[in-house]
Amino acid sequence: MERPNQKISQQIALLQLRLRREWPLIVLSSVLAAAAVSAGLDWRGVMVGWLLLFLCVLARTPPPAPVEPLQDPEPDEAGPGSLPLIGAALEAVDMPVFVIGADLSVLHQNRAAEKAFGALSLGSHLSARLRSPGILDMVRETVATGQPNQMEHSERLPSERVYILRVAPVGPAGPELADGSLYVLAFRDVSELRRIERMRSDFVANASHELRTPLASLRGFIETLQGPARADAKAQERFLGIMFDQATRMSRLVDDLLSLSRLELKSHIAPDQTIDLRPLIGHVRDTLMPLAEELGVEIRTHLPDGKVEVLGDRDELVQVFENLIENACKYGQEGKVVDVFVKSEPSRPVEVSVVDRGPGISAEHVPRLTERFYRVSVADSRSKKGTGLGLAIVKHILTRHRARLIVKSEVGKGTAFTVRF
Repeated sequence: MERPNQKISQQIALLQLRLRREWPLIVLSSVLAAAAVSAGLDWRGVMVGWLLLFLCVLARTPPPAPVEPLQDPEPDEAGPGSLPLIGAALEAVDMPVFVIGADLSVLHQNRAAEKAFGALSLGSHLSARLRSPGILDMVRETVATGQPNQMEHSERLPSERVYILRVAPVGPAGPELADGSLYVLAFRDVSELRRIERMRSDFVANASHELRTPLASLRGFIETLQGPARADAKAQERFLGIMFDQATRMSRLVDDLLSLSRLELKSHIAPDQTIDLRPLIGHVRDTLMPLAEELGVEIRTHLPDGKVEVLGDRDELVQVFENLIENACKYGQEGKVVDVFVKSEPSRPVEVSVVDRGPGISAEHVPRLTERFYRVSVADSRSKKGTGLGLAIVKHILTRHRARLIVKSEVGKGTAFTVRF
């Protein structure tokens, strides 16, 4: 904001510039006015005319504004390179940032840096918080050369994080930087990006592997039927049965992949139908009853009185609970019982829990259960004709329904999958 004396100085400068530009007309009008007075005209009228002409001359096309040279800030003002101004600006940045000196002492850290790495007393050496030799060598190189540097760094504790680190001097780059210069060390968190890249590559590899296995099996049996078993009726019947199972497995896999693709396309559209969960759970139980009897498992439902209504898509919710109850029957077969609890209480979210009494799941596997093709036991999953995509489909459907899947398991005591709307 300009001060009053600065405005006055600017106006005076503009007036002086106009007078310099229009001085020939001003001199000519003055000469004519003096001649008119000498000729006997009333001097008052001549002066009024001269003043009007003078004002018209000054009001002509305005000159360009004078360009004033940049001035250094006054001693009590914060300049653009001052540490307080830099620190205040960095507080608005959501990534961890350190301001360090040429001796690698920390002069400022923003709130994001405190949250990520803990508070560090100002003036401490950078190595008191960041002990990676690679980071320290990168910063020292920037201090020595004045050139920005960048590297990727991984933190494994308390959780795995991946950062892109960039260090750069505050001001123009170059080896002529003085020892009193400031340097900014910024951390860009790319953990989620790396996780998605890893999941994408794993998905392609797993999908290729899952399709390659039954295809290889089909090709081998076809070659056998065309060759050694051409006239062997018993072998043909047995091989055709296996081929049918492998083709069915591929069909299930392709169906699940298509389901995932469709769900991803409409994940941002929340369903708006009102669904009563009581008859829906009963339908799913009746559908899975033959499988449960074959496995020797009893499905028990525990339903409240009255309707239990949620916003959802009926077919997708049927798919969710079929997946959860079928998994409980298959993998919790040892417990012989699968309980389905539906809870609906005033002022509380509706919950549906599927609880088995099987062997349970180790804690390290629980966070990854909904990843595509992730299996706790590959052999166990394939023997039970699983595609490895069931819980991934459940997660995508519940995401579209704005619901959560909560998994609690204890080895030797069973597993509980809870859908909270």
